Amino acid sequence: MPKRVLTGTVVSDKTDKTVVVRVERKVKHALYGKIIRRSKKYHAHDEGNVYKEGETVRIEETAPISKLKTWKVIERVDTHKSPETAA
Repeated sequence: MPKRVLTGTVVSDKTDKTVVVRVERKVKHALYGKIIRRSKKYHAHDEGNVYKEGETVRIEETAPISKLKTWKVIERVDTHKSPETAA
């Protein structure tokens, strides 16, 4: 069975070798039919602490690494520049 791959935004890089990635999906409301956004946060393994907050990354499902980590970051998709780095 192939491993699941998701794309999301890094919302926290404070912990060592871990990033928190928010993955958003769009679903249709069951009754009203309006398209709404749903999001979920995943803890992903980042071995070299190279991914920073605000970056868009691709994560892949793995065997459990710790209590919360069952994903690892495989690549950077896009980098959003924060106001601090632009100055």
